[in-house]
Amino acid sequence: MANKRDYYEILGVGRDAAEGDLKSAYRKLALQYHPDRNPGDREAEEKFKEAAEAYEVLRDVRKRKIYDQYGHQGLEGNGFSGFGGFEDIFSSFGDIFEDFFGFGGRQRSQRSRAQRGNDLRYDLSITFMEAAFGVEHEIDVEKMTRCPACEGNGCEPGTRMETCSQCGGRGQASRTQGFFTVSTTCPSCNGLGQTIPHPCSKCKGRGQVLERKKVMLKIPGGVDTGSRLRLTGEGEAGSFGGPPGDLYVFIHVEPHEFFKRDNSDIICRIPISFVQAALGDKIKVPTLTDEKEFQIPRGTQHGTVFRLKGEGFPSLKTRHRGDLLIQVNVKTPTNLNKKQEALLKEFAKIESAKLTNKLKSILKGSSEAAN
Repeated sequence: MANKRDYYEILGVGRDAAEGDLKSAYRKLALQYHPDRNPGDREAEEKFKEAAEAYEVLRDVRKRKIYDQYGHQGLEGNGFSGFGGFEDIFSSFGDIFEDFFGFGGRQRSQRSRAQRGNDLRYDLSITFMEAAFGVEHEIDVEKMTRCPACEGNGCEPGTRMETCSQCGGRGQASRTQGFFTVSTTCPSCNGLGQTIPHPCSKCKGRGQVLERKKVMLKIPGGVDTGSRLRLTGEGEAGSFGGPPGDLYVFIHVEPHEFFKRDNSDIICRIPISFVQAALGDKIKVPTLTDEKEFQIPRGTQHGTVFRLKGEGFPSLKTRHRGDLLIQVNVKTPTNLNKKQEALLKEFAKIESAKLTNKLKSILKGSSEAAN
């Protein structure tokens, strides 16, 4: 993102440029660098893409606001990374290019100009336990919505759009150059074929307003950091009757102080004494819901892992729960009193005698084998 040029600089407009100024500047660059006019010119292709991306951002009220505050990095954080190729550009600006190059002579209907609203991204942090069992969250989203005053048509209530007097409703203006007739977008109605004589006072004729909306989100148990939830139709409102975009919620799960997660399994480390490890013992182990009794077998070694079935996270695909893995850490005693030291020394003598007899037996067997 650091190598990208400033969008205002690309279009050659000031930071306070109005929508008409942006479109006029973009039209000029698109005509100059269009690939049909510059076949095989890679530099022209890049400038064409660059201008399209700049116009796409600056013509959108929300994207422009983010760019003015946070620059290219802010747009990337909100899911915009430019166009993937010429197909994306022509899909977004097909009506404009028709006007540029004289395609189509009839007025386009509002339905043909309908555009889907932008998708939105929301990052949400939840606790480890909320991720395990699921939770409902109310989130606050800022987005462009259909203007409630004019219901999205941009006209002051009680008024309506009128046929453009300059192009007669065709959306195109024609002029003759020698033997050719060139059709361009009507500068009065911007190709719509209609004008708004009395713009809505609430949305200034845009048909959309920026507002905050509360959305209830149901998060299923089993999600993990990086999980993405899609809320259909909760993105920004479409224009000219187009459908709304979607809202994508990216989940971030906070770490737990005791449990660690490995896919659907969870791991915990339980300290036990060397006496418990040697003789075995019944202990209580914390789980996601309560405490479970667990029998430590005699002779358990440090680092041994035991498994409690069905005490982990649910799988998002199968809904089957994973397991709880219990790793035991054998603690060496410190600050022994005299009686404890005496008992351990006696124990050490017995163990030493056992080890000595075992070594003698091994050595004796090796000597006999050699003879």
